Amino acid sequence: MELFLQQIFNGIMLGSTYAIVAVGLTLVFGILHIPNFAHGHLYMFGAYIAFFLMTIAGLGFWTSLLASVAVMGAVGVILERLAYRPLRERPHIDSFISAIGALMILETSVIVIWGPQGRRIPNPYPGIIEVLGVTMSYQRLIVIVAAVSMILLLNLFIKRTTLGATIEAVAQNREGAMLVGIDVNKVSAITFAISAGTAAAAACLVAPIFIISPTMGALLGMKAFVIVILGGLGSIPGAIVGGYILGLLEAMGGGYLSAAYKDVYAFGALIVILSLKPTGLFGKEVA
Repeated sequence: MELFLQQIFNGIMLGSTYAIVAVGLTLVFGILHIPNFAHGHLYMFGAYIAFFLMTIAGLGFWTSLLASVAVMGAVGVILERLAYRPLRERPHIDSFISAIGALMILETSVIVIWGPQGRRIPNPYPGIIEVLGVTMSYQRLIVIVAAVSMILLLNLFIKRTTLGATIEAVAQNREGAMLVGIDVNKVSAITFAISAGTAAAAACLVAPIFIISPTMGALLGMKAFVIVILGGLGSIPGAIVGGYILGLLEAMGGGYLSAAYKDVYAFGALIVILSLKPTGLFGKEVA
């Protein structure tokens, strides 16, 4: 029973991270209707910015996290302006190629600046507590609380603010939004900033727990796409639920089967769920 509860806790922590990253990817997909293949590398770059600010600049953890979010928000705006906006009316394959170029630039830049070896961010909260036989580190608890808070705040932003409603309007009908006077370019840039910023926040939260590396964005990006497809393309609730499903699957599979194959479970879940519901958990049939 203790092992079960421990893996549930670990799964919720992983799922919280995946949910934040997947929500950002879903927002961009809703605006552009194309997947941002560089999303995982934005996550990776955000972790390295926090690493630099904490270990070289000497800033605290939360200051570094906020600064990383701000910097990556700016990077997201630049990426949208240079890599995606000029190709909006062109075939989607052009945007795919542009995204691949962007992720290669991000990964190569990190290797040139910090080297190819893995790095570790000092853990600002190294303490642990034990509840019902489950060992919980303070940093993992912070990941869960911060992730849930971010998801709730993002939901309030989308549902309760004018800008959030504008983002939803552009996602539902770009041409209609333009006809009523909405600046879709501005909305697209803001959405990219939110997406990159949330990815950076997720990376900074888990960076003290895991080793960061220039290649960490590739696998995380693939998992984010799996989550988005599992939940249903363009569905924010689906991205959240899919993130927690994937986190729990990895934790339970790693605890009871084999940790060596934990990354395989995501793709197995994708096959099973799509065979039962091809549109994903929250996806809608297209008429």
